[in-house]
Amino acid sequence: MSSIRLVLFTRYPTPGQAKTRLIPALGANGAAELHRRLTEATLATLLATGLPVELWVTSAEVAAFEAWLGKTTPIRPQEAQDLGARMNRALQATPAILVGSDLPTLTASHIAHAAALLADGKVALGPAEDGGYYLVGLPSPMPLLFEAMVWSGSDVLSATRHRLDTHSVPYALLPTLPYLDRPEDLARFPGLVA
Repeated sequence: MSSIRLVLFTRYPTPGQAKTRLIPALGANGAAELHRRLTEATLATLLATGLPVELWVTSAEVAAFEAWLGKTTPIRPQEAQDLGARMNRALQATPAILVGSDLPTLTASHIAHAAALLADGKVALGPAEDGGYYLVGLPSPMPLLFEAMVWSGSDVLSATRHRLDTHSVPYALLPTLPYLDRPEDLARFPGLVA
């Protein structure tokens, strides 16, 4: 299990560029501050597993992340491609588990569950309430999950499961978790909003 890499996709909490859907409710600075706290909390959750963690950020943000979080956790640049291509690239060295930073209820237990599935040779998927997924774990590279995928729709998880079924790839689902991404989500997490 110690050979499993944890990959965190995130962005720098720049006001006006981070958590833009929350700007109408929190303002640019408030949305960026919330994103900063979510990123720090998610990183702490991943580090608590004891597994190796990598941050994947845009190339232009690497130096800013190093100044913010230090150089203890490796920071890798994402290429300027679509989300699927970036995810596929980050998951080429497997086994690996990829998550984003907008998951207030993600725990080390979720990661441990996913790691156990990978150790059993299964793909791990963490369903999100919006029809996508918050986590994908791969025991081996699987480009078929990321090519020609529409990422903004509510059927990302079902499309992913269909591809896995079509290719007879074993997988299992983790518990469903909510994202914190839209103004209506804020009421569910009152302790996160200053």
